[in-house]
Amino acid sequence: MTANKPTTKNSWVDPDDAPELTREWFAEADQYENGKLVKRGRPPADRPKKAISLRVDGDVLDRFKADGPGWQGRMNEILRKAVGL
Repeated sequence: MTANKPTTKNSWVDPDDAPELTREWFAEADQYENGKLVKRGRPPADRPKKAISLRVDGDVLDRFKADGPGWQGRMNEILRKAVGL
């Protein structure tokens, strides 16, 4: 019986294959201020939405979904109007 030999990939990388350090490369690089990583992308919302579990009648859900993508936002807007916000 022959034993299975684990296959390993060569993890060595030729240093000559390193990317060229261009202005574009630095523009995409992580940036730090006082040793702390500066987050990139969309800033946090002032009032973030919260995930909940809500049971609604099937016909109500089907009606919202029938209008296509964005049905959760439309449902949220209708609820906001219903409570006077």
